[in-house]
Amino acid sequence: MRFSIIVPMLNEAQDMPRLLARLTALRRQGNEVLIVDGGSDDGSADLTVRAGLQVLSSPRGRARQMNLGAAHATGDVLLFLHADTLLPEGALITVRRAMQKSGAPWGRFDVVIDGSHPLLRVVARLMNLRSRWTGIATGDQAIFVTREAFDAVGGFPDQPLMEDIELSRRLLQRDRPACISDPVLTSGRRWESRGVWRTVLLMWRLRWAYWRGTPADQLARLYR
Repeated sequence: MRFSIIVPMLNEAQDMPRLLARLTALRRQGNEVLIVDGGSDDGSADLTVRAGLQVLSSPRGRARQMNLGAAHATGDVLLFLHADTLLPEGALITVRRAMQKSGAPWGRFDVVIDGSHPLLRVVARLMNLRSRWTGIATGDQAIFVTREAFDAVGGFPDQPLMEDIELSRRLLQRDRPACISDPVLTSGRRWESRGVWRTVLLMWRLRWAYWRGTPADQLARLYR
């Protein structure tokens, strides 16, 4: 089981040094690492190249970037990692064991949100519980999927928001995800900059609207 780690990137220079250190170590272990840049102008791509990692150029849009990375990937399992998220130690060994034990062709990690606001622990706890209950994963949870299953569902839909939700819905029709309790660490800047509860309520509102059929393009305007 060979892994391809695909990271969509856009102006992530602030978080790249920590991420690149982890990714470089994984590449040295024989895993493929593909950074897909959507047109950064803050030096993110230069940092990545200097770290010795491969950078692919893509039109802007997380779904498009991840699909392009998947098109270039050669691994048996694709792991999609946000640039502001860190995998736990031994993550790929854990993924391999979880997939072999469950037989599931896809899965995700629990998440811990990095930040000073005390409510972020509550938010992370609720995210993990919701995901286990519904079988729906978000990009913050580092979704992993076999190449066969990813291709079978058509990859990420080309839409500006909820691409992770839609991919999960399609994969859920094949099997429930393998849920790994060892958490990834994701940045809390989105919640802290916009307000924790305000962000939570906005995301609930957007997801509810998406389930009711509101187009992702329309929701993306509200998200911005």
